Amino acid sequence: MTELSFIVAGFLVGAIVGLTGVGGGSLMTPILIFFFNIKPYLAVGTDLLFAAFTKMGGTIKHARAKAIDWPVVINLSAGSIPASLVTLYILHNVGAANPEVQKVMTTGLGFALLLTAAATLYKAIHGKVTPKTVAQGEEAIAARPRHWSLPLLFGAVIGTLVTLTSVGAGAIGVTVLMILYPKLPLSRIVAADIAYAVPLTLVAGFGHASLGSVDWPMLACLLAGSLPGIWVGSHLMLKTPERIIRSLLSVLLAYAGVKLIAL
Repeated sequence: MTELSFIVAGFLVGAIVGLTGVGGGSLMTPILIFFFNIKPYLAVGTDLLFAAFTKMGGTIKHARAKAIDWPVVINLSAGSIPASLVTLYILHNVGAANPEVQKVMTTGLGFALLLTAAATLYKAIHGKVTPKTVAQGEEAIAARPRHWSLPLLFGAVIGTLVTLTSVGAGAIGVTVLMILYPKLPLSRIVAADIAYAVPLTLVAGFGHASLGSVDWPMLACLLAGSLPGIWVGSHLMLKTPERIIRSLLSVLLAYAGVKLIAL
């Protein structure tokens, strides 16, 4: 029965991701903690690999369409992956199951969910943004950040946040990219965010696996539900009130964030 529950949870999260594009980590980790009573370190570790495998398909799709600005991905990865490795090293020495580490994880997850809720609500209020257009030959200029050091800095912050909480590479990552690359069209920002999240969540996820923080049977069940869920959600996208769904999601994420901070 538990396996079926994980499959259903995976399907629901996948469907919401397909409908709204909201990151699966911001939804799955709180569900695992609150509804299945999974320890935070196991929920975070398992969800990191869950996110990596679910975003691989999107990365391949965007890569085939040549919609990914790889310099953007490389710049962010140069900051986020080393930060993830340092965080994993600290977790290895302190112990992922340490009560104090668990408290840091739940508190960090709470604040990350509040940030995600704010970003989700902002997009719900403002609706779909009219895509920017980049003149031919100006793609390289659009892919330049405001300053070369900013992707490294923000990448390090996101890498640490993702490794500790499994949240941050979705709505927060898109918001950061919009600030760092103001001339880049939104479609290419989303593509870059999905692409750079894959190596980051793989590194962080397998790092957690080396610490014993991944439940492999649970991961298999979640993926078995999420992959068809994403397909269903993406096909229902045009038939559902996206603004209402995003608004409700932002409220739920904010509630979960406050509850986690209060733990």
